[in-house]
Amino acid sequence: MKIEIIKCLQDNFSYLIVDEKTQIACVVDPSEAKPIIKFLNNKKINLKYILNTHHHYDHVGGNKELKKKYNSCVVGFKGDEDRIPEIDILLEDNQTWKKDNFEAKIYHIPGHTSGHIAFHFFKEKKIFTGDTLFSLGCGRLFEGTYEQMFNSLKKIKQLPKDTEIYCGHEYTLQNSNFCIANDPENLKLKEKIAKIKNNLNKNLPTIPTILEDELECNIFLKANDLKTFSKLRDLKDNF
Repeated sequence: MKIEIIKCLQDNFSYLIVDEKTQIACVVDPSEAKPIIKFLNNKKINLKYILNTHHHYDHVGGNKELKKKYNSCVVGFKGDEDRIPEIDILLEDNQTWKKDNFEAKIYHIPGHTSGHIAFHFFKEKKIFTGDTLFSLGCGRLFEGTYEQMFNSLKKIKQLPKDTEIYCGHEYTLQNSNFCIANDPENLKLKEKIAKIKNNLNKNLPTIPTILEDELECNIFLKANDLKTFSKLRDLKDNF
């Protein structure tokens, strides 16, 4: 499995997951079609699946055009059947989605939205978390509760520590400023921030991040109780 990071809109990431044996591919959260089409142009890649973590436009904006151009199947959460454009395959919590050589465990992780899911390609130890978990941050609460987001993050925390995390936006530097302000003595975090700045100076993405690093540096994952998490989420909203 090869993952290509494709920048979309202002700060969104879409991900092209390619099975190098068959050249069949999935795209995760295509904000817009044009950058995906540009990448695929003149390549013998069959874009067979469109995977959506949630219904927000900056994650599904390319669905219709990509489906029409490549005859792709749109895959998303059953509870968002009426909100994800062109949806074909409906997924449920804890289901294993298996097509061609792709196999992912589906986690319902509400908080940012009520129907948010993650795609965990467990054999490859890679998870696509959309706008629930970011590097050094977590998503804002638009439709869910503090408790839902706290519990959603707990699900992710229980995965193997070497799991690679692919999130929906390049928010890492902004998130790091909040983390260091609230965890100023964290040496591991300081090291991570130096790497983040180095990547950005080279015009490289800060994603993927590794779960082990996030457990040590992401202040939202370090929150051990709902009260602490809720306070941090409020502080971040006004940071």
